[in-house]
Amino acid sequence: MTDLILKVFIKDHNNTGDPKVRTKYGILSGCVGIALNVLLCLMKFFVGSVTGSIAITADAVNNLSDAGSSAVTVFGFKMAGKPADRDHPFGHGRIEYITAMIVSFIILFMGVELAIQSVQKIRSPEDVRFNLVGAIIIGVSILGKLWLAFFNKNLGKRIDSPAMSAVVADSLSDIAATSVTLIALIISKFFPSLHIDGWLGIIVACFVLKAGFDIFKGTLNTLIGTPPTKEFVDEIENKILSYDHVSGIHDLIVHSYGPGQVFATVHVEMPSDLDVMIGHNIIDNIEKEVGAEMGIELTVHYDPLEVNNERVTELKELTLRVVKGISEELSIHDFRVVDGPMHTNLIFDVVIPYGFKDSPHEIITEISRKISEVNNSYFTVIKAEHSFV
Repeated sequence: MTDLILKVFIKDHNNTGDPKVRTKYGILSGCVGIALNVLLCLMKFFVGSVTGSIAITADAVNNLSDAGSSAVTVFGFKMAGKPADRDHPFGHGRIEYITAMIVSFIILFMGVELAIQSVQKIRSPEDVRFNLVGAIIIGVSILGKLWLAFFNKNLGKRIDSPAMSAVVADSLSDIAATSVTLIALIISKFFPSLHIDGWLGIIVACFVLKAGFDIFKGTLNTLIGTPPTKEFVDEIENKILSYDHVSGIHDLIVHSYGPGQVFATVHVEMPSDLDVMIGHNIIDNIEKEVGAEMGIELTVHYDPLEVNNERVTELKELTLRVVKGISEELSIHDFRVVDGPMHTNLIFDVVIPYGFKDSPHEIITEISRKISEVNNSYFTVIKAEHSFV
């Protein structure tokens, strides 16, 4: 079904790397959402007025807000698809995150409104009248929302869209809310004076509020800046290490300016005695080939290492044993040895995980002490840093 809709409305729909195609995906998702939610809203208003159920009426209003969310999604994708310009050299992709956040605000607002109406219903209960047609319409509504959730999940997966993920979460909360409403309607047939409509409305409100909060939290974290996934880090590391003369990578930093607008920098370790032109060509190939394969703008820094010097290798292994003796979570890179007339400087960076029990100063002091115990002519010059991945 999804493939058929895509073929009808989006030419070249498989070319999801094209910003124009991506924008069409977002507009299609929003338009389908608007049409379905308006239809469901009208149906539920009718059922709510016939049965006297506040939960059903509130659910209808929620569908109307969903139509508004879909309209916001359409606008967000149109804006996010604008090309880079003088004022925004990295493009407008982050507008998609802002769109997801606006959707979360709409969901939270409707959750609060529903909770207020439900409390009023608890204070002034009214009988809910069971209606078979109404129950059928609500069942159809659940199926429609389920289809919409799968439809948007499919589209969102194809273009890796946070805004569509927000729409999916919204649809799932609606499914839960409407299911609770259907349960209340069925119970009213057998226990008409039970008056649980308001209490179930509170349950629906909790579902809606949680969905809104989860979307807000996830989008806010993305805007603040989250690390790349382990799968991304492993993939880029494996690809770079497959090149000749590359012995390791470190200081990988990834910046996202929206889906499809990812910039990354990384330090690549290669032998210091390698011909500079060969090393430069390798760097160029990594930037072009790995960047194209992973859909990122990649910048590589060349770190020369003395890999053929046995003494440097032994001192590096000694230092690594000392560091790992303090904690297996610690690691080192950029190791160099500078000999002087009275002592030998061991220069390197130590990577400390976030939340580590000891402070950077304490770790550096401990490493220096342990290395000097091995040989008091060894001095350490250590830079402490945190990983960005």
